[in-house]
Amino acid sequence: MSELRIISICIGIALLLRWSISYHPYSGYGKPPMYGDYEAQRHWQEITINLPLDNWYKNSTNNDLQYWGLDYPPLTAYHSLIIGKIAGLIDNSYIELTKSRGIESDNHKNFMRLTVLFSDLIIYLPAVLLFFIDKLKYSSTNNSNDDNSIFNLSKFNSLLLTFLIYPGIIIIDYGHFQYNCVSLGLFILSVKFIANNCYSIGSLFFVFALNYKQMELYHALPIFFYILGICKKQKNLFNSLKILSSVGLTVLATFALIWSPFIYKWPSCIDVLIRLFPFGRGVFEDKVANIWCAINVVVKLKNLFDHMQLAKICLAATVITSLPSCLNIFLKPNKDNLILSLINVSLSFYLFSFQVHEKSILLVAIPVLLYFHNDPLACFWFLIVSVFSMLPLLIKDQLFIAYCSLMMVEDQSDGCGAKFFVLIVSDKFAGKPLVLRHRLVHEILKEELKEIHAFSQKTLTPEQWEKSQSPINTSS
Repeated sequence: MSELRIISICIGIALLLRWSISYHPYSGYGKPPMYGDYEAQRHWQEITINLPLDNWYKNSTNNDLQYWGLDYPPLTAYHSLIIGKIAGLIDNSYIELTKSRGIESDNHKNFMRLTVLFSDLIIYLPAVLLFFIDKLKYSSTNNSNDDNSIFNLSKFNSLLLTFLIYPGIIIIDYGHFQYNCVSLGLFILSVKFIANNCYSIGSLFFVFALNYKQMELYHALPIFFYILGICKKQKNLFNSLKILSSVGLTVLATFALIWSPFIYKWPSCIDVLIRLFPFGRGVFEDKVANIWCAINVVVKLKNLFDHMQLAKICLAATVITSLPSCLNIFLKPNKDNLILSLINVSLSFYLFSFQVHEKSILLVAIPVLLYFHNDPLACFWFLIVSVFSMLPLLIKDQLFIAYCSLMMVEDQSDGCGAKFFVLIVSDKFAGKPLVLRHRLVHEILKEELKEIHAFSQKTLTPEQWEKSQSPINTSS
């Protein structure tokens, strides 16, 4: 089977999993008056469409910041504006200010789900493919030494499939409902170009990522110290200054361009910054698998310290735990050390920084996926634990069935070709006999199935999955 066809099959499986999860509930489903992250994303669309730019981040009669006020950087707002304009062309009721609150029609759900899918297709999936282009070239020239992995695929294709079907980002973006695929895709592009010595282009993509979600600060220190280390390694001062100045100018120019509408009206810029770093929310939210949440079980930190004191403690702990890895990447700047530093520092931020959310573990998981080929076993177990750490959030969002479905892997490869077993749980199967359920799946994968040696599936409704207590029987 050609490499291109195998990659197409991997992408097809990834898309099938994503769309299957989109039929499950989401954050705030049927839970007025605040609903959840799904409503937050929709609300930002109506805010950016109906209000002038200088009111997007400001509390007003038409923009109650207590009701899902914008709290991400300008690129998120611009993204919401674009989606809002498309929504208005389809059905203006999707973005009617205040009147559309809590809308949960099937048409609107499909529209919102599709916006995530298109964002994934435009940014995240191409970023992953581009990152692995060099590895594909390497595996093609070293095919004799390429070990087979799951599904009798080459090491490269197994790695690609592992990346594309990582449950964490699928269940958060398509279940819980967010657009992490945008910022994380931009981050992957940044790492790809920086690792290939295209420092200005890599810095450009990282500034985009940072201006989409401020949590990309988790990755900022390793990238900064890596580029600084590269400058230090140059044989002459001119080359060092050339790299440093080109990166600096790229960063400043990109920031200026993105923030220019707000800088033009200076008070609006202050409003944005206040919303991006809301110290009043506390050191963590809900049940987060980090140090402060664990300590809080025994010692109630919020009773001993105010928010500013906790912020200073978090800052000190984060800097101290991040510093060794930053110094290492500065002194020994190479590609593997860059990925390791991204893992270590982002984990330090997750464990010790201020205002951490369960979903922030994705910022650690993506660098782990980038390092997967170097240490598969350790990386695999970390990825399993990373998704498990979000379990309280997933249960709250009624996504436990989706979690179980995505975490289930069965290797049926026996050396005679690619074999796949898929478990699909979906409301779309309700009232349909087994034959029609299988036809639905086959119709979606009709092109990919031509290249697969054997394909088996189990199709269940959510109610059937809940009642099912026996091991999976692949004959059904």
